Amino acid sequence: MLSFTGPIAILIWMAMVTAGAVLCRRLRPNQRELSRKIVHIGTGAVVPLAWFFQIPFVVALPVAAVITLVTALNHQWRFIPAVEDIDRNSYGTIAYSIAIAMLLLLFWPTRADAVSAGVLVMALGDGLAGLIGRNVESPKWVLFGQTKSSVGTMTMAVVSSLVLIGLARWSGADLSLPATLGMVAIATGLEQLSWGGLDNLSVPLSVGVLWSQLVV
Repeated sequence: MLSFTGPIAILIWMAMVTAGAVLCRRLRPNQRELSRKIVHIGTGAVVPLAWFFQIPFVVALPVAAVITLVTALNHQWRFIPAVEDIDRNSYGTIAYSIAIAMLLLLFWPTRADAVSAGVLVMALGDGLAGLIGRNVESPKWVLFGQTKSSVGTMTMAVVSSLVLIGLARWSGADLSLPATLGMVAIATGLEQLSWGGLDNLSVPLSVGVLWSQLVV
């Protein structure tokens, strides 16, 4: 029974996240981005949960591959509109799923901390940057058709820093200040280049790889 505890806990968590997004869409139908961000942020907890419950590679990678396939199908047919029905063309959810699968393939489970670093920076840093940047007035600019803001960019940098420092303290990793600043700078810079939602791929992969090389 113990071996099923982790997968069941993760399934329950994702069901709650999806239900929350669907409920948000019904209560606030005009705020399409909000329900999507609930899924974006909530999904980030899956990797730390899998790490905590010691989900093996032979389970983690196939599940990630299935989720990537389901995400791609949902992008095409919108059977869960709360995840994809937004006012812009984006492949972000697919890229996000691919990034998680690739990080698992590269580092799971020996460097679960690297996988967690990449996913949590994307989930919390980018997720909160999108929410706060859209709802707080600040100077804005457009890069490759995507609107960015000073508040959103600052949120990405600050939250990413807190995520990396918090993860290092929780895992006992030796995270230096230069490594922290370097990863935050690269993640924040790549988040600016978000055409089509491709930052959902570049940010977690870059942070995960850098963490694996810079943090022991």
